[in-house]
Amino acid sequence: MGNPEADFFILALYLHYMNEKFPSAEKLKSKILIDKLFAEGKSLNKFPLKLIYTPIVNDEIPNHKTGVSVPKRNFKKAVDRNYFKRLMREAFRKNKYLVDNNLPRKFAFMFIYTGQKRFGYLDIENAVKDIIKKLIEREGNHEKHDN
Repeated sequence: MGNPEADFFILALYLHYMNEKFPSAEKLKSKILIDKLFAEGKSLNKFPLKLIYTPIVNDEIPNHKTGVSVPKRNFKKAVDRNYFKRLMREAFRKNKYLVDNNLPRKFAFMFIYTGQKRFGYLDIENAVKDIIKKLIEREGNHEKHDN
């Protein structure tokens, strides 16, 4: 309680780590929203991932919705597809605070693994971070021009 800057830093770290959950309410499950995402969504790429996103216009949805996908044509075995989906979900879960803190609107996201060979967690996490930074630059600036 002596140094206010240190106390603020500790509080910021606590809040950051407190919200590292990925509950069912944040998962993209709505067929209507998924169809809208692929029909009207914008995309960003950072090899080996692609992000398709669209704003959620329904005010009743309180948080971002996120899904992950791995094409069957790239990985025939379900065990491989599940491995990449698990890595993408974990990388997003660890870095979703960037989205929550920097985007004023709620979005639906779909991360798609576009690579054709096996990459490790660090490569996927770096790609997720880079895509989120691009998203914040694009939609953060877009939001400022709208108001």
